[in-house]
Amino acid sequence: MQEKDMVNDVLSMINSSLTGYANVIAQCSDQNLRQALTQIRNSDEQFQYQLYKAAEQKGYYKPAQQADSQEIQEIKSLFGQ
Repeated sequence: MQEKDMVNDVLSMINSSLTGYANVIAQCSDQNLRQALTQIRNSDEQFQYQLYKAAEQKGYYKPAQQADSQEIQEIKSLFGQ
């Protein structure tokens, strides 16, 4: 397996786990457990971003074109912000 494939697999797994954390946190009524899960999720988000930046630098990942300020404003208005 090539390094690029391994990096992409890890990014995919982390993205899936982040979605799972969000679902569990939203349904968690125990404040201590909720806080622990939030900390784990935040740590995973930081790792995901670092790995993403490394993958981007190596040319393993090409991000989508950046949105311009008008597009950002349109999205904000859809969500009432």
